[in-house]
Amino acid sequence: MDIGKQIKRLRKERKYTQAHLAELLGTKPTTVASWEQGRNKPLMDKVQKMAIIFNVPISEIVGGEENDTPSNIIYPLSDGLQRVTIPIIGEIACGDPITAEENIEGYTEETFEKPIPSGTLFALRCKGHSMEPTIHDGSLVTIREQPDVEDGEIAAVLVDGDTEATLKRVKRQGDLVMLMPDNKNYDPIILDGKNPGRIIGKAVHVSWNIK
Repeated sequence: MDIGKQIKRLRKERKYTQAHLAELLGTKPTTVASWEQGRNKPLMDKVQKMAIIFNVPISEIVGGEENDTPSNIIYPLSDGLQRVTIPIIGEIACGDPITAEENIEGYTEETFEKPIPSGTLFALRCKGHSMEPTIHDGSLVTIREQPDVEDGEIAAVLVDGDTEATLKRVKRQGDLVMLMPDNKNYDPIILDGKNPGRIIGKAVHVSWNIK
């Protein structure tokens, strides 16, 4: 079910009029009507407010059932650009889907040239300097969820039970997988039987943290 139908269903279940919901959200009834009719989509701050008003997970509003992962909401900007709402992942609970509600610490909106990367997108905030000058400390990196990457590509990897993913460039030598930093002052991480790891996605976009 799409986001407009979800908003309409939740609103009617709670016996709100479009005008009442609009008042709670600080917007206009015509805006709520445009969401429900599928002509426009709400920005993530409105989605977050509706989740509080309706007392449901954000994932239920953006189109999933209670246990599904949240969808990426796409807004057309022009003939060549689209803006995408992406969940920012903090720690990744073992065994849960990456974008499970408990793993999400917030949302960001990123602009992509069409076509946007396919599949599920999530974001990680880079911590540290091991990927400089490619990715700077504090930068927000968009990841496409996938179980493997090509040699030389930057991946988000969970290492030996860690709950926070590391961002490194993947290189293979025989049975070894090496996670290579771009900063030569840092050592590679070697994945093997004693130090296992799991690729959870490929880096597809970086938002620079410009001060």
